Amino acid sequence: MPEHALAEAVALAQALPGLTVAGSEVVRVARATPATLFGSGKVEALKAVLADRGVDLVLIDGPVTPVQQRNLEKAWNLKLLDRTGLILEIFGERARTREGVLQVELAALSYQKTRLVRAWTHLERQRGATSTVGGPGETQREADRRAIDDQILRIKRQLDRVVRTRDLHRASRRKVPFPVTALVGYTNAGKSTLFNRLTGSEVLARDMLFATLDPTMRGVELPQGRRIILSDTVGFISDLPTQLVAAFRATLEEVLEADLIIHVRDISHPETAEQAADVADILQSLGVDAATPQLEVWNKLDLVDGAARDGLLAQAAGRPEVIALSAVTGEGVGALVDRIGAAFAETSAERRLSLPFAEGRRRAWLHDEGLVVAERQTDEGWSIDVRWTPRQEHRFRALA
Repeated sequence: MPEHALAEAVALAQALPGLTVAGSEVVRVARATPATLFGSGKVEALKAVLADRGVDLVLIDGPVTPVQQRNLEKAWNLKLLDRTGLILEIFGERARTREGVLQVELAALSYQKTRLVRAWTHLERQRGATSTVGGPGETQREADRRAIDDQILRIKRQLDRVVRTRDLHRASRRKVPFPVTALVGYTNAGKSTLFNRLTGSEVLARDMLFATLDPTMRGVELPQGRRIILSDTVGFISDLPTQLVAAFRATLEEVLEADLIIHVRDISHPETAEQAADVADILQSLGVDAATPQLEVWNKLDLVDGAARDGLLAQAAGRPEVIALSAVTGEGVGALVDRIGAAFAETSAERRLSLPFAEGRRRAWLHDEGLVVAERQTDEGWSIDVRWTPRQEHRFRALA
């Protein structure tokens, strides 16, 4: 519903430090006006409202073309951000790791490159052919675009180095025989609060969109004595800007390494089903394998009362893959821990493999992944006992 989308947009705005929301409004547009998005009458009406409230920044929850942005800023005499611009601002404030900062810079430059059609005065000047760089008659816009391309290339090279380091860390983790469990979900579903509850950590957890941007990992020992690695990931959101999907793909790919995915839902949200569908679409687009086991957590049970709460508990009781809980109060968290332990007990199995000497690469892969329980050399090769999950077995078979 438009009202729920507006509420999310307001929450996005409130997530930006130093910004106070003076008001919000659903503006229905039957057909977008190419020059100004809104019709001329609505542009004038909004101008009066904005002036009356002393607004100096307008946020439009949707795509705004560079021409529309330029014309609206001129008509209203203030700055304007669309949904992509706002999310980039938030990500720029929140990124903490080197990789996160570089990803934000890359996304911002990709976005900025599309805005170079804006008629800033310096873009209208022609550069004279005072040097061989750019050639005679190159416009300032072309020079700016080339400068951005150079920056994008530089950042991509830096990211490649950071990603290689992260891949080395990931390879090291594979050698540790601890399965990885990834928390995923719509932004502000309560993943970080649940992560803190399960690990005893103090990761930033606030009632705020995109409180977590950089993935965080901690070891957790289950009551059954099994140790796992728990990963808290960036929250998903509907209509995520394409620049950010590309830039954060490497971060989200941590989910692809998971042996178990826990989808955390804000079950108190009026559009929780739609949010869950958005998360499922993003997981599918990332290439999450159907072989990876998943649990679904219905979080924020403390915000649901009466018959609605009883109904949710009854539904969850009938679905073994669903756990209803409150990460804030701790209700139901014990059941989740038991379910995680049971999931790994069910999925891990021992197998005996016979590998000929010619398959040394596959043998090395088993050792690198920490899956080998015992090994004996035979006349033909190796007899290897392994303990693995269906996902790990699938990856091994794919090496053939």
